[in-house]
Amino acid sequence: MNANESAMLDMLKKGRDEYGVVAVKAEFEAEGTRPDELLRLLELAHRADLQVALKIGGCEAVSDLLAARLYGADYLIAPMVETPYALTKFADARRKTWGEDAENAKFLFNLETATTLTNLSAMLPIATEHLDGIVFGRVDFTQSCGLGRSDINTRRVSEAVLTAACACAEHDLEFVVGGGVAAEAVAALREFRSIRLDRFETRKVVFDGSAVESAGFEKGIANAVAFELAWLENKRAYYSEIAEEDVARIRMMRERSAQAGNARIPSLAA
Repeated sequence: MNANESAMLDMLKKGRDEYGVVAVKAEFEAEGTRPDELLRLLELAHRADLQVALKIGGCEAVSDLLAARLYGADYLIAPMVETPYALTKFADARRKTWGEDAENAKFLFNLETATTLTNLSAMLPIATEHLDGIVFGRVDFTQSCGLGRSDINTRRVSEAVLTAACACAEHDLEFVVGGGVAAEAVAALREFRSIRLDRFETRKVVFDGSAVESAGFEKGIANAVAFELAWLENKRAYYSEIAEEDVARIRMMRERSAQAGNARIPSLAA
């Protein structure tokens, strides 16, 4: 573990002890988390005694579910599940890859479009029988309604979230909110919490729902943002080192090739 990762570990421990952080998050979907990145995040999570949430690539991403079981994940989230049929596919993939007991992992699906909200009543019986909860993705939902990101905390979006929160409360499903979770979202999150809010999440950090009621909410969000920034900077440094590790040998081999009278090998960077 390098110095940057040690600092990130301290951020996670502080988040756990002071701000209600319960997990870290990775995505095989939009974020495109690579296996080596996931392993680094898993080590940080385990050292900080936190759980891991992983968004897979789709409702029937069997390889992702198998990888998640191999690496270890506590929450598995399927994105863009808009119909009862797609939700059934996710339930079947979960059963095929993890079995009935699921080894204490929990399986949730993303509600992130207006289409999903329209179909929610038909999807709830499937979710209640086979899955554990719903993650409401506010950014994608807002954009699916033809709105901009700046509209994420508007009444229209909050009413949609409350509809899903009520459904989860009625059917005893976990309810998680993500997307645009920043200091200005506190009022909306507290309203959701009054109905049901088990967890809320930034891009990389997951909080217990009760954290929204804490006086340290803004500091907790700032700590999560600092963690994500450190994560991205550490990731950039890691891949930069890999990109540069063979520069000296490439130079030497080009010189040898030239001395041997070989035709000049074009540079891949050209």
